Amino acid sequence: MIAAVIERCAGIDVGKKVLAVCIMTGAADAEPEIQQREYSTFNRELGRLRDWLIETGCTHVVMESTGSYWRPVFEILEGNVTVILANPEQVKSRRGHKTDWNDACWLAHLLRHDMVRASFIPPRSIRELRDLTRRRKQVLRDATSERNRIQKVLETANVKVRSVLADVFGVSGQQILEALLEGNASPEQMAQMVHGRAKAKVPALVESLAGHRMSEHHRWLIRQSLEHLAFLEQHLIALDERILQQIESSGYQPIMKLLESVPGIQTDTAACILAEMGADIQQFPSPECLSSWAGVCPGNYRSAGVARSGHIRGGNRWLRNVLVESAWAVAARKQGVLREKFWRWAGHGGRKKALIALAHSLLVIIHHVLLTQQPYAGEDAPLSEARRKHLIRQHIRKLGTLGVAVRARSSARYSAV
Repeated sequence: MIAAVIERCAGIDVGKKVLAVCIMTGAADAEPEIQQREYSTFNRELGRLRDWLIETGCTHVVMESTGSYWRPVFEILEGNVTVILANPEQVKSRRGHKTDWNDACWLAHLLRHDMVRASFIPPRSIRELRDLTRRRKQVLRDATSERNRIQKVLETANVKVRSVLADVFGVSGQQILEALLEGNASPEQMAQMVHGRAKAKVPALVESLAGHRMSEHHRWLIRQSLEHLAFLEQHLIALDERILQQIESSGYQPIMKLLESVPGIQTDTAACILAEMGADIQQFPSPECLSSWAGVCPGNYRSAGVARSGHIRGGNRWLRNVLVESAWAVAARKQGVLREKFWRWAGHGGRKKALIALAHSLLVIIHHVLLTQQPYAGEDAPLSEARRKHLIRQHIRKLGTLGVAVRARSSARYSAV
């Protein structure tokens, strides 16, 4: 039988309107005394809940991370008792026994026997920074959706500029779009508005604009989208300023500099990583624990000596998305050790697996950088001797398949026969 560890604890089943609370008290070697009460989620009732927990000497409280409904409860209890946030997938009760009271008692029972794995709850400054960075991501997605709406309207009006220009919202594309909204310029005149290398595409632009069916209805829709885009851009500027203020007021500039030393990570990316991971890397004992929490490592499922599916498991999707974006930035570089690793992995397992593998490598580097408090300095590391010999053998084999024989003249020189 599993021995009890916590003698005074409580389980809370969190709902939108009602909280079911179960307190278990008593010696670890005896059956606990159970008390149950129900509270609403209004502020006054939450204050009564806090007072009741303090009166009964409750030291630990556990509740499930149910949407955002747990946050007001946590805000009230923080600083008074130890609050443990549990993953609902890990504390499910038996099927056919589902009631709010059963859930609350089951949570309290698990906590009393130390069978609940606590989720990471960052301090208030990090939580506020996380709200800002996540909102910034959502606004960026809204802006992308609005640009896609403009593209759809242009296609409806048979304007094929996107088939010629890589970016309709670049300098050249913006001028053509403004001319389309005014409706006075001919296709030849609009095609001459391009700049730089796009001038070589003038004939194709004329073809893409000739005979378009841009009506006043289409122009009204595009103007609405452009106004919304302008609003979102102003919103993004305000968010960027607020994020920098939050970082400066909390004293996180040194951590930001350490994160920015990692390849593929810039200021906005570093702010997102800081907001998701927190400033204290000690809460993740090892890079493996951090990778598992972020969801950038394969699952471990081995039974009867057989390794099952190794797909990545669900983790912090916000952090995983940022790491994948950084991995793309590293892969797009012209040189670098990490870039070579990505394309080597991509040749074996494909780009998607290589992206996750590179994201995992970046997270391992981040963990080391924050743990040692030293900037990353390994990007310019020379090839190892083993890697050098492997590349030599690989290229000799490739030349052999092309009919070019290569023989060694010395230990370091080769010549074609």
